[in-house]
Formats: sequence, C-alpha cells, structure tokens
Amino acid sequence: MTPDNPITEDEHSHFSIRSATRFWEPRRLIYNSVLTATVLFWLIKDWTHFLPALTWSSLGIVTVLALLANLCYCAAYLADLAIQQLVPNIAWNRSRWTIWSLGTLFAVVLESYWINDEIYPYVSQAASLLRG
Repeated sequence: MTPDNPITEDEHSHFSIRSATRFWEPRRLIYNSVLTATVLFWLIKDWTHFLPALTWSSLGIVTVLALLANLCYCAAYLADLAIQQLVPNIAWNRSRWTIWSLGTLFAVVLESYWINDEIYPYVSQAASLLRG
C-alpha cells in the first residue's frame, strides 16, 4: 500500500474495492429499477387511493426514501469487503449473485410492507382530513 494507491490488487490480495465496485455498481441500476417497478405496481393497483397523496410535497418524502434505499444498498460493500478477506475469490464471485438476489428481494418485501402498512393508512387519514 502506498499513499497514492492505498489498495492494490495483486495475485496474493483478496481485498479489492475495485472488484466490489465492478460487481455492485452496475447492479445498482437494476436494484433501483426493481424498487421503482414495485412502487409503480402499488400506485397503479390502488390508483384512486393514492391519488390524494400525489403532491409536490410528497415528492420530497419519496426522494428521501429513495436515498435511504440507496444507502442501504451501500451496506453490500461492507459485507463484500469483509467476506473478501475470508473466502477465496472464485467462491465469493459465485456467491455475490445470491447475496444480490436475496438483498433485492428483501428490499422489495420491505418496500411493499412499508407501502401497505405505513403509507397506505396515512394516505387514508390525510384524504379524510382534506375532505373535511
């Protein structure tokens, strides 16, 4: 390790931020697309229910939630870098897909729960207050 190149890749090193980035970053687009599709599914499914909540002020809340989802995605880097130290590269490269798939599935389940248990009832209450 040198000050100019703090993390180097060589045949003896399993620790690589570059390797983690090459795997995780292209899949971030897929992850975001899957979560966006999930939101759109629930919005279209219950369009009339969510219509009162589609305001400019709710756009800020949705943006914060999207940023939090991407922050959670960054947790994969911590796990990846830690596991690179423990598992040979060939085995870990095959396991990354499983980790990515399970993490994305978990995010979809958490998002669906959040929409149905936290946001859906709030929209009903807000709509009834607006109607007076």
